[in-house]
Amino acid sequence: MVHLAVPLAETLTFPSFQYRAMAPILVVLGAAVLGVLVEALVPQGARRAVQLAVTLGGLGAALALVVATPASEQGMVAAGALAVDGPTLFLQMTILVVAIVAMLVVAERRVDPSGDAFAPRAAALVGSTEEQEQTRLGWTQTEVWPLFLFAVSGMLLFVAASDLLMLFIALEVMSLPLYLLAGMARRRRLLSQEAAMKYFLLGSFASAFLLYGSAMLFGFAGSLDFAVIADAFRDKPGQLGLQLLGLGLVSVGLLFKIAAVPFHMWAPDVYQGSPTPIAGFMAATVKVAAFGALLRVMYVALGGAAWEWQPAFWVIASITMLVGVVLAVTSSDIKRMLAYSSIAHAGFLLLGVVAFSTAGLSATMFYLLAYGLTTVGAFAIVMLVRGPSGEAGHLSSWAGLGRTSPLLAGVFALFLLALAGIPLTSGFTAKFGVFAAAIESGGVWAVLAAVLASAISAFFYLKVIVLMFFAKPGPDAPAVVVPSLLTSTAIGVAVVATVVLGVFPQVFLDLADASTPFLR
Repeated sequence: MVHLAVPLAETLTFPSFQYRAMAPILVVLGAAVLGVLVEALVPQGARRAVQLAVTLGGLGAALALVVATPASEQGMVAAGALAVDGPTLFLQMTILVVAIVAMLVVAERRVDPSGDAFAPRAAALVGSTEEQEQTRLGWTQTEVWPLFLFAVSGMLLFVAASDLLMLFIALEVMSLPLYLLAGMARRRRLLSQEAAMKYFLLGSFASAFLLYGSAMLFGFAGSLDFAVIADAFRDKPGQLGLQLLGLGLVSVGLLFKIAAVPFHMWAPDVYQGSPTPIAGFMAATVKVAAFGALLRVMYVALGGAAWEWQPAFWVIASITMLVGVVLAVTSSDIKRMLAYSSIAHAGFLLLGVVAFSTAGLSATMFYLLAYGLTTVGAFAIVMLVRGPSGEAGHLSSWAGLGRTSPLLAGVFALFLLALAGIPLTSGFTAKFGVFAAAIESGGVWAVLAAVLASAISAFFYLKVIVLMFFAKPGPDAPAVVVPSLLTSTAIGVAVVATVVLGVFPQVFLDLADASTPFLR
C-alpha cells in the first residue's frame, strides 16, 4: 500500500468564488429552481400567481444587484471562468431589462379565449381528447416560468464566460429551455412543434461546432482560458492548422446563435412557429446574449488573430444585411418578416463587432439595448392582432388596422420606423453608431452595403405602415385584443425607450462608452 506523504487537502487548490460579483446569476438560477419546486408543491389554482411573483422578483433582484455592483467587486471570478467587467454588467443589465419587459408580455392571458398563448399541456398529443379536455378545464402551462428563468440565467452566464468550457455550458443552459418553449404554442400546434424540432436539431449542430472548435483551440493553446488563448495567438503566429480550424468552428457556433448568413435559415421557421411572446423574447434577449459572447470571444480570445477573421466577417456582415432585407421584402407573413428583419439587424450589429475598436464595442452594446426593447414591443403588438383562427399572420389581414385601431397601429408604426432606422428613433442612433465605428476601421464598402440594405428595409417596413393606414379593411379584418395592464406596461416601456434612445440618447451612449474595457 502506498501512503501519501502529504495530506490530500494540502495537495489540492480550492477555487475561491466571489459570490457578490456572481450574485445576479445565482439569484436568477435560484429563482428558476424555486419555480421548479413551485410546480411540485403549490396547488394548480395558485401556481400561476406564485410563479409570476417568483419570476418578477428574481429578475428584479438580479437587475438591482447588477446596477449596484461596485467597482471593487469587478474582476475575474470563479477561478477565472467568469469576467465581471464593464461590458458584462452593461449586457447583463440589458438582458434583465428586456427579459422583464418580455415577461410581462408572456404573462398576457387575454390573447386567446382558452387562456394564454401556451398549450395547456405541451406533452399532450395534438388534437387528442386529453388536450381538448385540458383546454376546456382552462389548464395553464406554468412550467413556462422556470424554463424562462433558466434561459435568462444561461444568457447572463453567456456574456460573462471567460473560458470556452463555461461558454459551452452557458450556451446549453440558455438554449435547452428555448427549444422547449418554442414548441408550446396553443394554436397551430404542429407548426410550433416543428419549429421546436428544427431549432433543437440545428442548435445541436451549432453547439457541436462550438465544442469541436473549442477542442481545436485547446490543442493549439493548451488551455480553454480566453487570456491564455490570446497569448498563444501572439506567441505562436506560425501554427496555423489548429489555430484556424478552431477559430472557424467556434465562429460558426456563435454565428448560428445570432442568425448570420449562411447560418440563418432556422430563424424564420422558429419565429413563425413559436408562441409570439416567446418569439419576441428570443429575438431580443438571445441576440443580446449571443452578441455579448461573440464580442468577448473575438475581442479577448481571438483578438490576436483579428487580421484572420476580420476580412471574413466584413463579408458575412454585408451578405447578412442584404439577404435579410431581400427575403423580408418577399415575405407575406408578419412574423417571418420580423425574423428576416432580425437577420438583417444581425448584419448591422456585426459591423460594430468587426470594427474591432472601443467605438465598435460601445456602439454594438447600445444597439443591442435599443433593438431589444423595440423588438419585444413589436412582437407584443403582433400578439394582440387576432384573426378567426388565431394570430393575424398574413399581411393582408393588417389592411385598415389604422382605421379600426389607430393607437395600436400607430405604436406598431413607431416600432417599424425604429427598426428601419428613421431619425429621432432609437434605431437611427444605434445604426449611426455602428456605421461610424465601421468607417473608422476601414469598412467603408461594408457601410455602403449597410446603407443600401437600410434603404431596402425601409420599403417593407413602410409597406406595412401604408397597408395599415391607407388600405381599406378586408373581409378578414382582424380583431384587436385589449391588453391587460401587464402587456400595456411592456408596450409603454418599449415606446418610451424607442423615443428616449432616439431623442435623448447621450446618457446611454456615455454609459456604453464607460463600460467598454474588457478584462482578461
